Amino acid sequence: MLDGTGSTAPDALHRNKENIADMDGASPPLKNPTPPAGGQDVFGERRFGAVNWLGVWTLYLKEVRRFMKVVTQTVIAPVISTLLFLVVFTQAFGASRPAVAGVPFVEFLAPGLIMMAVLTNAFTNSSSSLIVAKVQGSIVDVLMPPLSAAELTVAFVAGAATRGLLVGLITAVTSAGFMAATGGQMKIEALWAVVYFSVAAALIFAMLGVIGGVWAEKFDQLAAVTNFVITPLTFLSGTFYSVERLPEPFRTASHYNPVYYLIDGFRHGFTGKAEASLAIGVAITTALMLALGFACYRLFRSGYKLKD
Repeated sequence: MLDGTGSTAPDALHRNKENIADMDGASPPLKNPTPPAGGQDVFGERRFGAVNWLGVWTLYLKEVRRFMKVVTQTVIAPVISTLLFLVVFTQAFGASRPAVAGVPFVEFLAPGLIMMAVLTNAFTNSSSSLIVAKVQGSIVDVLMPPLSAAELTVAFVAGAATRGLLVGLITAVTSAGFMAATGGQMKIEALWAVVYFSVAAALIFAMLGVIGGVWAEKFDQLAAVTNFVITPLTFLSGTFYSVERLPEPFRTASHYNPVYYLIDGFRHGFTGKAEASLAIGVAITTALMLALGFACYRLFRSGYKLKD
């Protein structure tokens, strides 16, 4: 009897048994397709080294372009707010305020205001970026690409630090111009202190922003962090006054505020004078950067409140 292919039934049965034997392991395993000529990878494969530099750079640019898209709100407005502080304090109180440790009040005040602008804008950028992405549901666009937890941390923190440093730089330039117009001066006494403490401040508060943005589930919670944690840390750290003039126990308590060391070290870069030990300030801020960096890494690694 024919089976429809011109073969008899016993022949078809014999061929089926041979095919079953091949499926049981007689046939050799499949091999990877031969890559095309020219050394190009097979279509669909992604190959990069230990670090996905392209992905990190792309996410960093996304964060930078995000705040540059609304530069009036994210850069110009903070600069104007800081200049208003400088104008009010110098014009309304400057004449009656004595020098602080031999430094004219306006020259003492300006570095503190610049540092405050760096801190607040670095925190705002990373925290708002994450909370908006979570609320809108676009956080999946960040989590799906082949980026490790460390790479996500670097990109978000670097983008936020860029905004903080940019606002600080513009504020410093405009403050110097205002001081020159009113008879004051802004000069750099220790460039290393200006660079180190400004970068450290931007990184620390960018990482705090990442932690706050990951933790908060709605804007009210993030606003609470800003109002009850970030603002007190910045205002109660010697921004507008000398900590050494505070009565006890407020003077001692101020030395437990890490922002105090950031502002004091940054101010030393302009005035050449510091209230606290610069070595202690560098040690504390370095340890804080490492601790916060690890905390951000663990949050991204675990997907805490990101993958729910």
